[in-house]
Amino acid sequence: MWYQSKGSDVKHSRDIDGDGEAQSTRKRILSAAFNAFMERGYAAASTLDIATRAKVSKRELYSHFKNKEALFAAGIAERTAAMQIPIALPEVTDLDGLAKTLVAAGVAILKGVTDDHVLAVHRLAIAESARSPDVAQTLDRFGRRQVRQAVVTLFEKAKERGLVEGDADAIADAFCSLLLSDVILRLILGVARKPTAKDMAHRARIATELSLEVFARRGESSGARQKPSTR
Repeated sequence: MWYQSKGSDVKHSRDIDGDGEAQSTRKRILSAAFNAFMERGYAAASTLDIATRAKVSKRELYSHFKNKEALFAAGIAERTAAMQIPIALPEVTDLDGLAKTLVAAGVAILKGVTDDHVLAVHRLAIAESARSPDVAQTLDRFGRRQVRQAVVTLFEKAKERGLVEGDADAIADAFCSLLLSDVILRLILGVARKPTAKDMAHRARIATELSLEVFARRGESSGARQKPSTR
């Protein structure tokens, strides 16, 4: 319920309290669901088990999520939020600016994909791949695709400004491949240590430099590619 007060909208305190309680309940359900999925698997975890863990009724659970698939999708979206890079990336007008933006985006992506919650979701998707392939599809939709689209959008804007040449999708794929390589797989298998902030910055710079070496637009006079600064 909203009231007008001196020209501004002021929300009734009971509504604020109610919103806070609803958000708290939603988070509790999501946490309980993720634990149930990890322990029992997506297929075996029931909404009754989740509701019991969250200390809510099934009716209350369904008031927040229409079914188990929606509950899982919301949990994936929440836990892969760390993978997301800012959509409102700064405007770039030259190669140096593009390079710095790519390095920053690369570091953000690496921080996201190496987050413990994100790795746990990947392990769940692998474990459930045969019984519940929609788990991996949901992870791909809320994780990899959104990250990739943000990178594609960045290169599309760079192409519009004449900074790179080639297909933006292909450039984004090249950049992400150079950046990520087999990092996620090795971490999931436990055969590599989690990269440090210094490691991430180094990988992001290398991916940026190699990508721009190939795709940066050639100078009109000399035909040589400009060498942008990534530092």
